[in-house]
Amino acid sequence: MIREPQQERSRTTRRRLVEAAVETIGELGWHGTTVAVIAERAGVSRGAAQHHFPTREDLVAAAVEHVGEIQIVELRARAAELPSGRSRIERAVDMVLNLYSGPLFRAALHLWVAASTDDSLRATLVPLEARVGREAHRVTVELLGVDESHQGVRELVQATLDLARGLGLANLLTDDTKRRKQIVAQWARVLEPTLASAKI
Repeated sequence: MIREPQQERSRTTRRRLVEAAVETIGELGWHGTTVAVIAERAGVSRGAAQHHFPTREDLVAAAVEHVGEIQIVELRARAAELPSGRSRIERAVDMVLNLYSGPLFRAALHLWVAASTDDSLRATLVPLEARVGREAHRVTVELLGVDESHQGVRELVQATLDLARGLGLANLLTDDTKRRKQIVAQWARVLEPTLASAKI
């Protein structure tokens, strides 16, 4: 039997812990999430978990980065499917407005709510969320294929991301798919006049 190199085992353990953290936060919320619970779900000892992430905040920081990276990778992978021309805007809007849904968004939401009353968690989350937000903004500009230096474009891109978060929140309690499709179509119509003149 060939043994996995130590460095690879370490990477695998970290990845399992981070994925378990995202799942646990999404299901149990911040207050139900402990290093011990995450370690058990990841199938590692608490000591091994604390070797990689000494505190719960360290583990959560890695989980937030992981969620952000997954979202950006997914968007970029799907960007290759986008057509050129006017139909690109609606397809890109659809992709972005569906970005904040599912278990990843649920985990992020639990953290945002907890951070509103937990100074330590807020200090960890704010710079991470700022970095993830900047990258999401940059990728959305790429998806729409626009030049952000045109008047109003930056604000419309940010409004699209803010709308996506709001729709993600609405979808947490009930399936919002039908209404979301209507909003995607209407928002694309709102964006089109400004973005058409800002095409790269």
